[in-house]
Amino acid sequence: MPAARDHYDILIIGSGAGGGTMAHALAPTGARLLVVERGGVVPQEAENWDPTAVWKHLRYRTRERWLDAAGGTFLPYTHYNVGGNSKFWGSVLYRLRREDFQALEHRDGVSPAWPIDYDTLAPYYTRAERLYHVHGDASADPTEPARDPFPFAPVPHAPGMAAIVERLRAQGLHPSPLPLGLIRPGEPDGCRLCNTCNSFPCRVHAKSDAEVCCVQPALAHPNVSLWTDAYAERLVTDGTGARVESVEIVHQGERRLVSADLVIVSCGAVNSAALLLRSANDAHPNGLANSSGLVGRRYMAHLATMMQGFDPLRVNTDVFQKTVAINDFYFRGPDTPYPLGQIQSQGRTHGVMAQTVAPWIPLWAYDAWVARGVDWLAMSEDLPNDTNRVTVEQHGRIRLTYQSNNATAHRELVRVMTRILKGLGFWKVMTHSHGSANTTHQCGTLCFGTDPRQSVLDPFCRAHDLDNLFVVDASFFPSSAAVNPALTIAAQALRVADHLIETRLR
Repeated sequence: MPAARDHYDILIIGSGAGGGTMAHALAPTGARLLVVERGGVVPQEAENWDPTAVWKHLRYRTRERWLDAAGGTFLPYTHYNVGGNSKFWGSVLYRLRREDFQALEHRDGVSPAWPIDYDTLAPYYTRAERLYHVHGDASADPTEPARDPFPFAPVPHAPGMAAIVERLRAQGLHPSPLPLGLIRPGEPDGCRLCNTCNSFPCRVHAKSDAEVCCVQPALAHPNVSLWTDAYAERLVTDGTGARVESVEIVHQGERRLVSADLVIVSCGAVNSAALLLRSANDAHPNGLANSSGLVGRRYMAHLATMMQGFDPLRVNTDVFQKTVAINDFYFRGPDTPYPLGQIQSQGRTHGVMAQTVAPWIPLWAYDAWVARGVDWLAMSEDLPNDTNRVTVEQHGRIRLTYQSNNATAHRELVRVMTRILKGLGFWKVMTHSHGSANTTHQCGTLCFGTDPRQSVLDPFCRAHDLDNLFVVDASFFPSSAAVNPALTIAAQALRVADHLIETRLR
């Protein structure tokens, strides 16, 4: 039994978009609050913006290896540090579309309805956009519902992207500004609109990640503490099995038992499910909160294909090109009544990043290639499937059994975007997808709902089976939609925080 014991009013496990936002929202209550993070603080250093350090040497990624369905090992794209994966996101902060909260028929199945609707989350989306400094323009997006204006104007297009926008309009499309979470872009003390945003930590802390926007401000409150290098091994329930009594944490090599009145798990969809499964006991033999049998099931990750339009006669001089979205095919394709997904321009590819796919090609060739390309992401919705799941093997090792679906629609989206890029004059279109090894945009392993037999969490993200356990990260998603999940995580965190303040902290 751990020797060191501590008690807090609220314990938050994880400091990313879910946990960090929760900490920020609950800090002013005066409740004694502890945030535990299994990693450390990402240092501000030259390597933050070094493609070789980030992509070749994997300086900031976990070295933990997960098992796949066949029992092989792979290195997941995930990071353990203060701010979680938000330190490395590309700052695209979309609202789900109104229709995403409703049952939606796709080519290969049905995307289920959520237990809340768009209007329930809309005021929290507005708050989350202010908190995360989101720049955008709702008027140009054909899928954007009626809403409050963005808190900040859209980031201007670089010259090359501005020309592409006009040519997209000439094709009859409706390009719109990407909603970007950036702090004072283009100003001397703000975001430098550099070419190292996607997958890089921001050296000047001008990217709207959870550490900068939420964790650091929360720590200014004397009632908030942060433990780094603190791994939550398991949740321990009381004798009745109805409440989480304490959490076993290995903090900087010392095993501690931390009790709390409220426990909020925000480890990410894979690790939150794994934590609940590791915490099985006599009262919960299949893992905590698992009376439905759904803990770890219905894992989703977007179908995502990186695309590059290549023109050997055209050098791309834009530095920051991640400003354009194409949502014309979000709800139906040009030749099909089914949704295809979303397209967004991406940050500049560096030669060393491309070389990780085919390392036998010399770097100078990649540098010459990427200098003549414009990068895009085609992204389609992944549908929930019980067989796609997270399990925990011997010694707590994570196994991810996953096969993407809705592939017909995604292939069509890639074909449509290929035609668009050829229409823009690009000679060649390159594509690359991580397929079923994708661990970005992970969601759905602890879905929320009103029926305890069909969901793990209630609409406020409380576990149906335990009175004081909440899970606030993308685990709660019943569907994945086809836009980045981060803003929805933050908005739901603000909603859950308000609920706790009203019902538990008075």
